[in-house]
Amino acid sequence: MTIIVSLPPELEAKLQARAQRQGQDVAIVAAELLIDILTWEDTDTQAAIQAIQQGFNDFEAGHFRNFDDFAAEQRRKYDLPHNP
Repeated sequence: MTIIVSLPPELEAKLQARAQRQGQDVAIVAAELLIDILTWEDTDTQAAIQAIQQGFNDFEAGHFRNFDDFAAEQRRKYDLPHNP
């Protein structure tokens, strides 16, 4: 299958530079990058769905905490100011 994609000059330059550094044809590098991002997207989506389902399961089982406790933990974890 042949797909033609128009790239902005700066993106084309980055792609060409990467292909040159890797000693590969630019089409191969572009295809590998697309495979990587599409695979990552599928994996990330599945992980998000699983995490949401786990949250629902935990909630239904009575395993949850109130928002104030969660917010306090996040403020400590990320050194965020406390907003009254």
